[in-house]
Amino acid sequence: MSLQEKYNELTNLASDLQLANLQVREQNNVLYIDGTAQSATDKDKLWDLYNKIDPDYRSADVVMNIDVAQGVSREYTVENGDSLSKIGKAYGVSWQDIYEANKDIITNPDLIQPGWKLKIPTV
Repeated sequence: MSLQEKYNELTNLASDLQLANLQVREQNNVLYIDGTAQSATDKDKLWDLYNKIDPDYRSADVVMNIDVAQGVSREYTVENGDSLSKIGKAYGVSWQDIYEANKDIITNPDLIQPGWKLKIPTV
């Protein structure tokens, strides 16, 4: 069985997650997977699947060079009752990071308005 067959599920996940600049190559009995994930969560999904296929990475036959895209991963529309802390907790980022990414909209981090479209930075 080739390494590409052994790790087919992993390379399919990388493709499904739409890694930018995805490159998969086999060289000297090592499978190299390179690319840029849209979020740290997507990168973690790849590592979790790799560990499932090869527990504790014992085979040492894969090298993953996965970067995480910088910048904004999503947009969120503020709803009644929201706060930056509540939104941050839902997306796994600090309220300060959301505030910094939206200084063009938010003048006071304690006063956000329903309907505002906020940029949620990547983790």
